[in-house]
Amino acid sequence: MIITSKAPQSPYYAVIFSSQRTEGDKGYGRMAQKMDELASGQPGFLGMESARDDELGITVSYWESLDAIKTWKENSAHKVAQNKGKEEWYKNYSVKICKVERAYSFEME
Repeated sequence: MIITSKAPQSPYYAVIFSSQRTEGDKGYGRMAQKMDELASGQPGFLGMESARDDELGITVSYWESLDAIKTWKENSAHKVAQNKGKEEWYKNYSVKICKVERAYSFEME
């Protein structure tokens, strides 16, 4: 699933969330959709790209600032999802926060 196809004007920040899921949905799909909708309404949110196969999921969200990322991390509904992830949905995950200095892309016409 790609939520945004155009990179914002740099510089900006990217949060890279990589994960391995546990077996079964256990409400994950519904919560993931809710978090996508909630994140997209947060101040400083610029877009998101996400992909998942049977073993690995990677979601990259784009933000205007480190403060916007911190505010999202501390969002109360997001905290509930984070806790459920640790308790039920993920075998493991990692988060990387990067400053994007330059970005470019190609799109076939």
